[in-house]
This record gives sequence, C-alpha cells and structure tokens, in this order.
Amino acid sequence: MTAAPRTARERVRAELTREIKDEARRQLAEVGALGLSLRAVARELGMVSSALYRYFPSRDHLLTALIVDAYNAVGEAAEQADPHTEDPRTRWRAIWRATREWARANPHEYALIYGSPIPGYQAPQDTVGPAGRVAFALVAVLRDAHPHEPAVTAPMSAELRAQADQLTRILEIDAPAEVVMRAIGAWTQLFGALNFELFGQYVGSVDPADAYFEHLIGQMADFVGL
Repeated sequence: MTAAPRTARERVRAELTREIKDEARRQLAEVGALGLSLRAVARELGMVSSALYRYFPSRDHLLTALIVDAYNAVGEAAEQADPHTEDPRTRWRAIWRATREWARANPHEYALIYGSPIPGYQAPQDTVGPAGRVAFALVAVLRDAHPHEPAVTAPMSAELRAQADQLTRILEIDAPAEVVMRAIGAWTQLFGALNFELFGQYVGSVDPADAYFEHLIGQMADFVGL
C-alpha cells in the first residue's frame, strides 16, 4: 500500500528538524558534544528556545537523534559497501574500508559515537539497534562463509561460553563459539584502530595508517577464519 503523502505541516516539521540537526552537527565540530546547547542552536537558526523545545525537549533528546543518525550513517556505509560476492574476504575488506572512509570523512560524528562518554548522558535503548549495524554487516559475511573453529584456541570459561552460545542464537550464525568470540575481537580491533587513527595515537608509529589498516584487515580475516 502506498503511503499517504505528508501534509504541509509535516513537511515543514521534517525540514526544520533537519535544519536543527544540521546546526547541531556544526556546533559539534566547534564545541564538541559537551558544549552543545539548545539555546545556541535556536539562536543560530533565528528561533526562540521555546519553539525548539517542541522538536527536542532537551539536549539529551537532540544528542540521541544525532547519535542514532551517526550510527545509521556508518552502518549504511558498511552495508552498502558489501558487494555480496562469493569471496568472503572481498566482502570483509570492503566493509572495513567503507567504515574507515566514513569515519575519516565524518570525524566529529564518529567522535560522538565512539569517543569519550558524555558526562551526564545515558543513551536510551533505541540507540542499540543502529549501533550494531556495522557488526551485523560483518556477521553476515561470517554467516555466509561458515568458518571453521581455529585449530589453536585459548581456554574459554563457562561464563564466556554461555555468552558466546547466546550470541550464536541471536545472530543466527552457524559457527563455533570460538569463532563468535573472535568476531567480537575483530569488531573491537576495527573501531580500536579507527580510534587510534582519528585521535592521533598512531603518530610516530604507523602514521599515515593506510598500509597498517590494510594489513589489519587481512589479519582479522585470518583471525576469524575467512
């Protein structure tokens, strides 16, 4: 069924919501998440604060909208990069590269979701789904590749094995528990490497990080059994 066309009021609201978020992103680049102010956003848009509160009742509501948008943007970049070829390593590499490209092109939004926690802000449950999109793109590669359990593995505690078994069911992936744990490790390596690169931790070692990142992609593909 075709969706009913939006009314003029709905179109105006959607456009103003977009303008508010665009201005908030501009402020993120200047003052960071901690300095984000609804009053400052309203002032730059020529609005009174009370009018803006009808769109975002608090700074935390606006932050949540920006966080969800950022998670969805990097997730969409990862998903769209997947060529869905028969070679899982090609797919793996494409997702890693696209995630890095988005992070480098949007450093302030990346910092909002993967940088330092914002004092006093508690992310609500509706950020969880968008936050997992890159991870699920990587899991889709593993799901189709059916990797085997590595020959050499570290002992796994009963608690960790139970967590791995639960993840296996949630992700609907036919893989040994060790592979699932290695996938968590690779996901952590991806964003750990991006944090080091974007926040200047590679200066004096592997900066620029292009060659290292390409090497890491292959390492992690081997690590998860692709």
